[in-house]
Amino acid sequence: MRDKDRRTATRFDALKLADAGGELGGEVDPAQLPRLADRVVAGEGAARIVWRIAGGHDAQGHPALTLRLDGVALMICQRCLRPLAVPVAQETALLLARNEHELVRLDVEEPEVVLAGEPLDPLTLVEDELLLSLPFAPRHDEAKCGAAAVAAPVAQDADKPFAKLAALRAPHHPKN
Repeated sequence: MRDKDRRTATRFDALKLADAGGELGGEVDPAQLPRLADRVVAGEGAARIVWRIAGGHDAQGHPALTLRLDGVALMICQRCLRPLAVPVAQETALLLARNEHELVRLDVEEPEVVLAGEPLDPLTLVEDELLLSLPFAPRHDEAKCGAAAVAAPVAQDADKPFAKLAALRAPHHPKN
């Protein structure tokens, strides 16, 4: 399944997918996901996330999904305010709860539990994982950042910030 945007995604029964050991997959531009729209930049085709959801069971036999994300999200560098390609390579195991009672019980034991009593939207799961995995304040490496070139002259004076003050305080009496 290829997803161009949220409207083409189809909901799925996660418990049936887990029992069958099935897979779903697609591709999405992170800028098309509503909760990410203010954190990412529209990528003109460059920013794409390939996602895969595989059903199965954990070691204790609980139904589970494995969500795998690979690709690139374009964000704004918080130093230079230019686009920054942020690689995404994330794999998350999600336990499935059949009802609220099971959700509460499993949530105490496991960090990632999803209520699967109703059909799930795969792009909502993708969006949730992207929100958790993308940096809050993305920045280029200092050597590659456009702001580093502007800040470099200031850094030279930053080594000795009080050197100029010391020169002002020094007495200027001529030696006799």
